[in-house]
Amino acid sequence: MKCPYCQTNNSKVIDSRAKSEGKVIRRRRECISCGRRFTTKEYIEESPILVVKADMRREPFNRDKLKQGILIACTKRPISIDQIDTMVNQIENNLKDHSIEEISSKEIGSMVMRSLKQLDQIAYVRFASVYRKFQDKEEFLAELQELNQEVNQGEKL
Repeated sequence: MKCPYCQTNNSKVIDSRAKSEGKVIRRRRECISCGRRFTTKEYIEESPILVVKADMRREPFNRDKLKQGILIACTKRPISIDQIDTMVNQIENNLKDHSIEEISSKEIGSMVMRSLKQLDQIAYVRFASVYRKFQDKEEFLAELQELNQEVNQGEKL
């Protein structure tokens, strides 16, 4: 590491500490040539995940936007913020774990729907009504009937 004072490349690390949940490493260094100390920070370089919208525009993945959509679906439901944060974290971690650089908004919507279906069926139906853009009541009723059949099959087991 180049010393900011004497410009030599001869320094040693005298202390290291992880910060920001391990995403940043702060290193205290000492220049062997001039004896002065300085601090450096190392950051994990993450490539952004791009979301491909229905009109083929691409925009960076935004966990706050995802969370807001889920919060709207969960309004007045017995679902805690911790449960929603866990869902958002699972979806984001799933994308990062699979090194996904681009994903369609439709696939993200499907991930949310699978999670909501297990968590709260009313929130699931609310999200599905916006996500799937039901055109008429028949489409909406068909979704409700499918959900009802799944519930009934689960009760029989």
